[in-house]
Amino acid sequence: MKQLKTLLIAATLLFSTSQVIAQAKIAHVDTNEIMSKMPAMMEAQKQLDNLQKTYDKEFKTMVDEYQSKLEKYNREAETVTEQVNIDRAKEVQDMEKRIQDYRQTAQKELNQKEEDLMKPLMDRAKTAIEKVGKAKGYQYVINSSGLLLADGPDLTSDVKKELGF
Repeated sequence: MKQLKTLLIAATLLFSTSQVIAQAKIAHVDTNEIMSKMPAMMEAQKQLDNLQKTYDKEFKTMVDEYQSKLEKYNREAETVTEQVNIDRAKEVQDMEKRIQDYRQTAQKELNQKEEDLMKPLMDRAKTAIEKVGKAKGYQYVINSSGLLLADGPDLTSDVKKELGF
């Protein structure tokens, strides 16, 4: 009798849970498409590309200077004193460290700039998705880029309209 009672309670809970899930309204949206079409995103990407080019140019200048000094020091190694060679070796090591430090710093700054530029855009897209989802009566709006099957309502075009493009 006790097992039957437990089974009946479990069946009731399972049935009521499936009813709640069946009643939930779910839609999907392609955030990648939305983000890539935002005019502000294109401008942000230009800024990041320009910053990347600046870092690349400076890095190339540093590497070129390093290589020319290394070649010069190698050519002159036999004609200068041992102390000069030791000093030059230390100078070359310092240059290598500066180049590595510059590369790391540039990458961190580029990542930070990307985060600073993208966060307001993502927040704006999220706000628009929430607004459209609520206006259409959906409890859940999920990102369709990771779904294997996205057969429900697609709000991507509605969100684009909300964002003005």
